[in-house]
Amino acid sequence: MNVLFVTDPLTGLRADIDATIGLMVATQDLGFDVWYCDPAELAVADGKLQVRAHRLQLRPRRRPAGGDHRWIIDPTWFDELGTEVIGIGAFDLVHLRIDPPVDERYLHTTYLLDLAEEAGTRVINRPEGIRALHEKLIALRFPELCPPTYVGADLAALRDFVATVGTAVVKPVDGFAGLDVWLVGNNHTAISLLESATHGGRRQVIAQQYLPAVEHGNKRLFLLDAEVVGAVLRRPCADDFRIGPPIAPADIDDADRAIVAALRPHLLRHGIALAGLDVIGGRLIEVNVTCPGGMHKTDALLGTELSQAMVHRLAASTHQYEGVLR
Repeated sequence: MNVLFVTDPLTGLRADIDATIGLMVATQDLGFDVWYCDPAELAVADGKLQVRAHRLQLRPRRRPAGGDHRWIIDPTWFDELGTEVIGIGAFDLVHLRIDPPVDERYLHTTYLLDLAEEAGTRVINRPEGIRALHEKLIALRFPELCPPTYVGADLAALRDFVATVGTAVVKPVDGFAGLDVWLVGNNHTAISLLESATHGGRRQVIAQQYLPAVEHGNKRLFLLDAEVVGAVLRRPCADDFRIGPPIAPADIDDADRAIVAALRPHLLRHGIALAGLDVIGGRLIEVNVTCPGGMHKTDALLGTELSQAMVHRLAASTHQYEGVLR
């Protein structure tokens, strides 16, 4: 089985924690061939998608002694075995693993990978699904599951919202990785913070009521084919209100199950095989679909095998997918 990872340049990835690397290692451990390309190495000739692909061999890694979420790796953590220009049909499975935001580069890649599906190659997550399900806005389709939320750029409306909820977490609609996130209270600094967050009312933001329950943990639910396969707790860092790395396993409760049940038909309909849900105090915060992460860190910290389980099930379902196409 040939598996291609379309992702950001390998030199920029944190191989000790990055979920994409964890999926690569698990793919290799199952005996499959691991290939990589940068989005710029995709091309179309005569209506057919081609890729300048690099075959990789991941070097061995070790779990930390305990209490750490970072794998122990060699400074040089992979070897390139060769490079070929190959038609996309040579791959059984393609992982689309570009880090957000979903900008022009990302969108153009999804349109090219639409041709992979037409050639009979499964893409995880499905390009159409990523375009359809904005990971910060899809949660708003279920207001009963979310904390009070306002989306917009109007400073007066945002100020009124903060005054109503008391304290709000404000982040750009196209934000990612905790960048440019603000904690805004109902006080004299609110206007200046909101002006900065919205670039003077020119950028749309998401404002959500701050949930004190975050002190007990932000729960990441790992979903595979719209079913929970694991969960982990993350807490704010001591000197930062934003969420840090995983710290402990998390139990799945009735609120989690209700959230997953509400999302399931949407995820399945749009081909979102891998997803990460962020839940605080039983309230849905975000649905990560572009490059869901956290599995590799969790496996290192807790000794779990999330990456392996995901790859194993994806391989099995991909064979079924190919059988249907034939």
